[in-house]
Amino acid sequence: MSKRITHDLTYDAPAERVLAMLADPAFRERVCEAQHVLRHTVTVDGEGERFEVHIDQVQTAQGIPSFATKFVGSEINIVQHETWSGPAADIEVTIPGKPGQMSGTAKVRESGGRTTETVDLTVKVSIPLVGGKIEGLVGDMLLKALKTENKVGREYLAH
Repeated sequence: MSKRITHDLTYDAPAERVLAMLADPAFRERVCEAQHVLRHTVTVDGEGERFEVHIDQVQTAQGIPSFATKFVGSEINIVQHETWSGPAADIEVTIPGKPGQMSGTAKVRESGGRTTETVDLTVKVSIPLVGGKIEGLVGDMLLKALKTENKVGREYLAH
């Protein structure tokens, strides 16, 4: 079983500026701070059309239903890796030591000076009986994180 999440992040900026933002470690740091992660490390390697983003973050499990906290504990370590080539990226998100992962793509396209980043991820949690519930929970958390990233990105591009 798995859950697919597709979300559009829109920006009033050309694609070139949005891609430069996505490759800027300072932007990624701001997103982590806006998401109130407990600890994080951001690394961006490469430049221009080809770059890789690696984000290792720890979030609190506070507010997560009790059936899920017994699988994740009081903190959740999330490792996100993006491999960008031009306006497209492959995304892998893992939760080290836990039976869950997300994978998919991000695509950036410009139209009339506005740019849309479409993130398309599949969430898979391999736990009998409650895996589907946890996938839904992770999907909801992912949408909230993407909305926060979009808000931070709009603020970033406005300056």
